[in-house]
Amino acid sequence: MKLATLNDGTRDGKLVVVSKDLTRCCAADNIAPTMQAALDNWDEIAPKLEVLAIDVEHEAVPCERFHEREAHSPLPRAYQWADGSAYINHVELVRKARNAEVPDSFYQDPLMYQGGSDTFLAPRDDIPLGDPAWGCDMEGEVAVITDDVPMGVSADEAAGNIKLVMLVNDVSLRGLIPGELAKGFGFFQSKPSSAFSPVAVTPDELGEAWKDNLIHLPLMVDYNGQPFGRAQVGVDATFNMAQLVAHAAKTRNLGAGAIIGSGTISNKGPDGGPGKPVAEGGLGYSCIAEIRMIETIYDGQAKTGFMKAGDTVRIEMRDSDNHSIFGAIEQEVVAV
Repeated sequence: MKLATLNDGTRDGKLVVVSKDLTRCCAADNIAPTMQAALDNWDEIAPKLEVLAIDVEHEAVPCERFHEREAHSPLPRAYQWADGSAYINHVELVRKARNAEVPDSFYQDPLMYQGGSDTFLAPRDDIPLGDPAWGCDMEGEVAVITDDVPMGVSADEAAGNIKLVMLVNDVSLRGLIPGELAKGFGFFQSKPSSAFSPVAVTPDELGEAWKDNLIHLPLMVDYNGQPFGRAQVGVDATFNMAQLVAHAAKTRNLGAGAIIGSGTISNKGPDGGPGKPVAEGGLGYSCIAEIRMIETIYDGQAKTGFMKAGDTVRIEMRDSDNHSIFGAIEQEVVAV
């Protein structure tokens, strides 16, 4: 099942069921007015949405054209947005670039920060940038949305709490991160509003590509119209999405509609070392910081600049038949 939230002028938008090919949608407000309302009563609401999804596929109900540009974030705001770091290769590169070791605990205990969830950027919204010195970066990720998750849930149990999957551009301001981390209190200004894919899908919609609580497909990141990243989401993950959900719920209950992110998708090269750019036959990168780290490791300094006004990013995932699964995040950086 594929779900989206259309921008109808209200704060939380209108829930719609979207056809598998992303061409049509049908309002679901007679079942649940918003995505959050559906998640609040998922066990009761989901079967009704599934029936509607079948009717949409068979064109048995009135539908309208689905335009990704009219979509909000699946959840325009959420009670919880916590982003992990499932791909330790990314962390290893960050540390190696500054000659620092990765603590052993990072391989058993996920990193996670709590982001701002009161506002998200829509999938086609511009990325506002107040100062180029802030070092604007994209981060291509996967995220899951849960129902109510009890405190202390195991990873196996948490797998059943994953109700929807979507893509993320976790916008980061790299120039602000060092100063904030030096305070010992974590990210805040360096993590502005993130953007999510136009469509969120139930795990079963991914078929065989959803295995071991990971998507086994490449994440396609294009930067200024050129292939930048094709990292395999199911490869080199130290933690899966269920483990990240369980980590988030270790000391608290998670409310329905909690969003848990994977962190930047990052693969090692075939030799176990840093990967190569797409232009050189590699899988590339899901953020600019990673290629800058590799440039620093090999050349002593970073050459690739961070995003500036006019730069664009597109994040998408396609199935084995080359069909878009979630629609695309398409954003341009604008000076504000």
